[in-house]
Amino acid sequence: MTRSGVQEGSRPGLPDGNRSDGGPAPHGGDGRAGGGRRPDGGRGRRALRWSATTLSVLILGTAGVGRLYYDHLNDNIEKGERSSGDSKAYRAEPNAAGQTPLNILLIGSDSRASDENVALGGGRDTRGNPPLGDVQMLIHLAADRESAAVVSIPRDTRVDIPECTDPRTGDTYPAVNDIINTSLARGGPGCTLATWQNLTGVYVDHWMTIDFAGVVSMADAIGGVEVCVNQNVWDRPLPGVPGGSGLKMRAGSEKVEGERALQWLRTRHAWGSDLLRARAQHMYMNSMIRTLRDQNVFTDTGRLMGLAEAATSSLTVSEEIGSVKELYDLGMQLRTVPPDRITMTTLPTVEDPQNRNHLVTAGADAERMWTMLRDDVAFDGKGDKSDGTGGSDKAGKGDEGGAKASADPAAPDGEIGVLVRNATRSATLGPVSGRAGAIARSLVAKGFTRAAPDTSRALAEERTVVRYPDAASRGDARRVAESLGIPADSVRQSADVSGVTVVVGADWREGTAYPDRSPSGAGGLPEGADALDAAETDPCMDVYEPYRW
Repeated sequence: MTRSGVQEGSRPGLPDGNRSDGGPAPHGGDGRAGGGRRPDGGRGRRALRWSATTLSVLILGTAGVGRLYYDHLNDNIEKGERSSGDSKAYRAEPNAAGQTPLNILLIGSDSRASDENVALGGGRDTRGNPPLGDVQMLIHLAADRESAAVVSIPRDTRVDIPECTDPRTGDTYPAVNDIINTSLARGGPGCTLATWQNLTGVYVDHWMTIDFAGVVSMADAIGGVEVCVNQNVWDRPLPGVPGGSGLKMRAGSEKVEGERALQWLRTRHAWGSDLLRARAQHMYMNSMIRTLRDQNVFTDTGRLMGLAEAATSSLTVSEEIGSVKELYDLGMQLRTVPPDRITMTTLPTVEDPQNRNHLVTAGADAERMWTMLRDDVAFDGKGDKSDGTGGSDKAGKGDEGGAKASADPAAPDGEIGVLVRNATRSATLGPVSGRAGAIARSLVAKGFTRAAPDTSRALAEERTVVRYPDAASRGDARRVAESLGIPADSVRQSADVSGVTVVVGADWREGTAYPDRSPSGAGGLPEGADALDAAETDPCMDVYEPYRW
């Protein structure tokens, strides 16, 4: 990968008493570990980066590419390694129709590696610093391709970042617990992808990034997008609160483009918090999706070429999708989802007890969202999903399919060697001591007399799994999982184990029977997800009172 950059500066605070939990207020402060402040102007491009990355995917799904232009567009695309970090996520099993979900990580890179990016984002004195991934979202395309979910994580959310190796330099970075936007500087987008996989348990197929210059190019290519406010808004400096995007508009709807679009997307103070800024960005994105679908680009050759040129020039992508054809095919899959089945959300978070300027995931609410993604459950509550799994046939498939599993019978319980590991630590919770021993004793009581705990330090995995080394031990692993109530889709072959290994994850912190994980009902998102679907045209932003006029 060749695009790189420097770190994002801090966010100016709001008046005392303002909060980041939905009330009028950001969590303020520096926004990263260490570092000083930087003018607010560069942050707007982060918002556009976020929008433009998704837009790039959409454009490539709505634009045909002429053969004479094909090689040129291919040359525009920059590529990088898919994963550069230590991650244990596995691909989802196919549903009954043989379909699997598709997950794409979109990253807005805070890059100032070129004169153009420096001019757009400032920070000339920190030009050589590594980039931050200040905007991150996961697009989940359902296995049946009938719905899509988008989950954003606030940039200052503290998570476990795994050990990563930068594919460009060969530098290795140790595992660390830090805010998620720093992952990009610790091995590139592949490290951010590995961080997401470890946090969510969701296998991420691809990543895409975009920088400042690409954002501006894409913003110009799309044209106007309609946005809406409930009160007159003017995002300007106030006494004790510097910065502001300059956005000034009257109550109601207005089409914004160019600098006006930039002002909308960078506005934070006038909404009251970073989380509410994410909501405004979701509204813009939804409106942009509708705008793109309404545009007749197929009969406008100049516009078609402009969109394709901007998209391919703006993106850096993981190498397995590093061609126009692959991007086009990817975009066509996304294009099949109607706007009313695209759900934009933000991960539920709470204030970090270690640093009030940061956030941590909101325990059970966050895990509910990750479970819905892992189980391919539609976020919107629509569609015919009688088993609640978004079309996945969990009951009979397991790790290699029901038919194949039956051909690998288990040994007698007393002859199966089982190692139990404690991996109950998570980004927000410490490990539960004694878990490996408790589960091992339970297995012995059930007749698995060769079960024993791993006495090494507690690991961190969000979801409990049973791993086995080869096909000969598959039946044994499934038998152990069955005895504990662990679902068949959590039984996985792995080269990291030498025998059947039960890894007790953060989702099983008490008891000796695995908690019932009946598939979440479609549409059962936690309230903190702040869900919007792309067909909604009514939502408008409320303006924080000091910024009304």
